[in-house]
Amino acid sequence: MRHENIAAPGEYGPDDVERWYAEPPKSAHRTPFERDRARIVHSSALRRLGAKTQVLGPGTDDFARTRLTHSLEVAQVGRELGKSLGCDPDVVDTACLAHDLGHPPFGHNGETALDQVASAIGGFEGNAQTLRLLTRLEPKTFTPDGVGVGLNLTRASLDAATKYPWRAGRGPVRADGSTTRKFGVYEDDQPVFDWLRQGAPPLRRCIEAQVMDLADDVSYSVHDVEDAVFSGRVDLSTLTHEVERDRVLTQVRDWYDPPVSDADLDAAIDTLSALDYWVTRYDGTRRGQARLKDMTSQLIGRFCDGAGRATRAQFGHGPLVRYDADVVIPDAVLAEISILKGIAATYVMAPREEDMLYQRQRLILTDLVAVLYDRAEIALAEMFAEDFADADDDDIRLRVVVDQVASLTDLSAIEWHARMCGPDVGTAL
Repeated sequence: MRHENIAAPGEYGPDDVERWYAEPPKSAHRTPFERDRARIVHSSALRRLGAKTQVLGPGTDDFARTRLTHSLEVAQVGRELGKSLGCDPDVVDTACLAHDLGHPPFGHNGETALDQVASAIGGFEGNAQTLRLLTRLEPKTFTPDGVGVGLNLTRASLDAATKYPWRAGRGPVRADGSTTRKFGVYEDDQPVFDWLRQGAPPLRRCIEAQVMDLADDVSYSVHDVEDAVFSGRVDLSTLTHEVERDRVLTQVRDWYDPPVSDADLDAAIDTLSALDYWVTRYDGTRRGQARLKDMTSQLIGRFCDGAGRATRAQFGHGPLVRYDADVVIPDAVLAEISILKGIAATYVMAPREEDMLYQRQRLILTDLVAVLYDRAEIALAEMFAEDFADADDDDIRLRVVVDQVASLTDLSAIEWHARMCGPDVGTAL
């Protein structure tokens, strides 16, 4: 059950606009949720996403998305979908802009490296790092006794930005007894997590978080394929070939294993390939780019419209906020999104897993954690050096160093490594 001070269905109430640290009254020309969005937009963490890897690294070419452009696109998709369901658009927008703030240099490759070096202190998870950044690391608000509370967003916005509202290993249990490796909070951030989840059903995400998650899935599934086609890494016409079709289907199961049948996935390839806007030939001309962009636009509309209609069919047509409802994703829509993700994984992401470049990227972050821990007093940035000096034990000190490394961009990680560890690996990239 939710907290007794919650609003009526379809409304946001006093609990939803409450902040972890109560701030002095502000002028009334903006809502609390508009302020939340502005704090994300003006944050240094959001700016850094412009130099962090999405799928292809920044500087790979001048077309591929970065984490920043991806986040802006997710926000646009999420805002429109959330608005259609009656969510406050600024709550959804804030969650979408914030959803990748905790990702380290080199994308998921960097996340893997930091998870390994932090295994003894609870690991590393980009989503848990996002919560840590929003509520602790991003310099914006301090209590009178000098404790940093990050951006000090409202409860509704923080909850909407929490994609996995559970600790490591404590997520929903699957039929086979397993649980997802993803999680949304580290042990030492539990107090603020308990506060933001006040009144929330255990393990359940608010509808704004579900909209953010779907917008993320829709955006990167469609846009990663667009980037791959543009760069020449994918030829969508090959999906008519049985061998290539089987490769994609196998990749979907190996990497994502969505809760839809193999028949649904197989049918999704046929459906996508038969769409009149499906790009089976891309020539790089201006008209070709326009057709490619039309495909991405049409697919985003297709997926969002499908989920919007299904959600309305189950929960009615009034405003849906917080825990009033869940986003309903039809199996056919989920299967098509999964196939697009599988295409990008098959032709772009999986082939690079054993690439020397990606091994070097992991080495850069591993080396940086070691050297920064050893030279913390002189090597860490001032704000992290202060955290390191205030730490009570080695586990906390290691977490501070991981915070520092996670905050770096791809380029700054390479530069720091070259300066502190020698130029061999850094310059080779």
